[in-house]
Amino acid sequence: MRTANPEWTWEYEGYDPAAERLRESLCTLGNGYFATRGAVPESAAGLVHYPGTYAAGCYNRLESTVAGRTVVNEDLVNLPNWLPLRFRIHSAEGPPGQWFTPDSHSFLHYRHTLDLRRGTLTRTFRYRDGRAGVLGVEQIRAVHMADPHLAVLRTVFTAEDWSGEIEVESAIDGDVLNGNVHRYRSLSRNHLAHVQTGTEESETVWLGCRTNSSDVGIAMAARTVVSGGRPASSLLHPARHRAVRRLVIPLAPGVPVVVDKTAALHTSRDRAIGDPLGAAVDRASTAADFDALMAGHTTAWAQLWRHADIRVPGQAGRVLRLHLFHVLQTLSPHTADLDVGVPARGLHGEAYRGHVFWDELFVLPYLNLHFPEVSRALLDYRHRRLPRACRAARETGRAGAMYPWQSGSDGREETQQLHLNPRSGRWLPDRTRLQHHVGSAIAYNVWRYCEATGDTEFLHTKGAEMVLQIARFWADTAALDPGTGRYRIRGVVGPDEYHDGYPGAERPGLDDNAYTNVTAAWVLGRAVDLVGRLPAWRRRELFERVELDVDEPARWEEVSRRLRVPHHRGVISQFDGYGDLAELDWDGYRERYGDIRRLDRILEAEGDTVNRYQASKQADVLMLGYLFSPAELRQLFGRLGYDLDDRLWHRTVDYYLRRTSHGSTLSGLVHGWVLARVRRADAWSYCREALEADIADIQGGTTGEGVHLGAMAGTLDLVQRGLTGLETRENALWLDPVPLPALSEYGFPLRYRGHWGVGVRLRSGQLEIAVPESRESPIRVVLTDQAVTVAPGETCTLVLPAG
Repeated sequence: MRTANPEWTWEYEGYDPAAERLRESLCTLGNGYFATRGAVPESAAGLVHYPGTYAAGCYNRLESTVAGRTVVNEDLVNLPNWLPLRFRIHSAEGPPGQWFTPDSHSFLHYRHTLDLRRGTLTRTFRYRDGRAGVLGVEQIRAVHMADPHLAVLRTVFTAEDWSGEIEVESAIDGDVLNGNVHRYRSLSRNHLAHVQTGTEESETVWLGCRTNSSDVGIAMAARTVVSGGRPASSLLHPARHRAVRRLVIPLAPGVPVVVDKTAALHTSRDRAIGDPLGAAVDRASTAADFDALMAGHTTAWAQLWRHADIRVPGQAGRVLRLHLFHVLQTLSPHTADLDVGVPARGLHGEAYRGHVFWDELFVLPYLNLHFPEVSRALLDYRHRRLPRACRAARETGRAGAMYPWQSGSDGREETQQLHLNPRSGRWLPDRTRLQHHVGSAIAYNVWRYCEATGDTEFLHTKGAEMVLQIARFWADTAALDPGTGRYRIRGVVGPDEYHDGYPGAERPGLDDNAYTNVTAAWVLGRAVDLVGRLPAWRRRELFERVELDVDEPARWEEVSRRLRVPHHRGVISQFDGYGDLAELDWDGYRERYGDIRRLDRILEAEGDTVNRYQASKQADVLMLGYLFSPAELRQLFGRLGYDLDDRLWHRTVDYYLRRTSHGSTLSGLVHGWVLARVRRADAWSYCREALEADIADIQGGTTGEGVHLGAMAGTLDLVQRGLTGLETRENALWLDPVPLPALSEYGFPLRYRGHWGVGVRLRSGQLEIAVPESRESPIRVVLTDQAVTVAPGETCTLVLPAG
């Protein structure tokens, strides 16, 4: 990889088939409504290339037979491919040549350039055709950020030393499957049905279809026009699964010929349309020309960067900006109009089937202070599925709301029943649906969103309904142990995920997972606090809406103070009995296998199980240090009747650091965050791993199946909140910066309590807070040893203590 403009561009030099899937993910373009992978336009899906287009929230459910069982999976659907544009040279001698593919030619030059500032992907190459001469090709594409239903592809052909004709085929391809993830290959993958194609006027072709289970109507239209030369002939050719326009264009030496393709996408989930096909055809046929579309697109991106750009010098800053680019392509202001959640792998591929996990826990804190309307829309997604979560709790005999570990279209549990270990080839029971801590993550997101934005209306209505129902679930799940006087939560799986049961036990799940119990106590405490804050009339209405008994908050208060947090050998136990498990020969396994991030797969392939060992996939107990400041965590443990001093916490950090394989991209992020305040000298190696997780594909091929959106957003928040210690509470910005030499200078804007442009900048041991003139009132800023009030139009510089 080389860089022309280090701050704003990523360049890939040369054609490397082995790296294409990774490049396609990292060069995905999107606008929050839909996204298209960075695949080359002339190649169909295969072992090398995988073109994929995904619309946010467009799912379909299929049955498959796996290991003799019928299983049902819901997937984010790979939509018809609007990209195809292939070409071949017509020679004066003999029939036309073969259609060009990058895998069948040697290049004189080949480069991809991803322009983050403009939101474009440019591909340039030159090659020598055996019968004609050297042909230069430049392609630039964009998924429009101003009009979320449009995408454009411009191709410029230049014959360098010859004349002749070139045949161009522009198409929409409906013959697509969900085939991005190799380990899903034995599952049903054909999601589209009733494919129809046709033409409209002289330049536009269209394709319509429906998902075969969820019955979502999907329509695409593409207008293809030529400038810089006169087409010798043109043919509109609708086929069964492909809508095609072919052009034969004369080429003269050194005279560029431009082919512009404008595509439109609509689905039946869209608002303000009559039918998707009519809307797509109309939008494609009447769209402005390429230059005008690009002007609107780049203006929209400029506005996003103005409100969200993060300024960090060096390579770390380049990567952070790339991460921000991909977050904004998945969750843009257009997302605020949609009923969608946070897909764990973005709109960049099909890993995890496009499901919504707990990753919003790592995404919303960043969005809250830049695009709060997007945060609220993502919380609305959860609120709309609250009835389903309450139904799920009832079906297990519990009160309140039990949100699913994996969510999709309607909020039912989408976690697969079986998962494949690609190392052993065996299908194994999947118990991750027992990660009920996802409910606590949703309550946490509600609370932090409302703290950051001051949106009390949401907190007192939809937010309150979610927080109270989640608290209800925990209070009903916790059972009193008469012997200890403590409440216990049994049969769960924690964030670690490696441990889903006790060795040899028939009952799945673990007891008293520390992260689960502590966050449940936090939710219960917040629910009690919320009920106490409400005016009497609001409290009465809320109790009626959620059918809450007036005595329930008293039980919440009791459980929130008496949940059990197990300890062993002077550290917090990940779960009851963790300290009794065997120690793993870490050095031996590293020597044998090298990369042991997925230790669970290695052990299972050996006929063993990670349930026997003190070995974690990712941060579990230490996640508490990610969610809560040191003071807040001490207070939370104190409420539960436990002392948590610095020595106990530092011992706990060291203990789990030695026993974690980091099998998730979130693990390095969390450990870097925690170590920045505990063991600063070691923090950077983990922060760097989080930064490089996708660009270096450190998990060995997973990035080609979609980026890790939570980890990307989390690195942004590492700078925004982790290093600054930023909290938004008590109508003030609270800051407690920690110096990290590798990230010692940074700056970013904030949107605080409805006002854009609050600037935060750290450099040379000084922290600057700038308040825009447009703000009507001053901002109170609190550091550990001082408090200041910054008036509109002023910049306050605070000198940080040394060390």
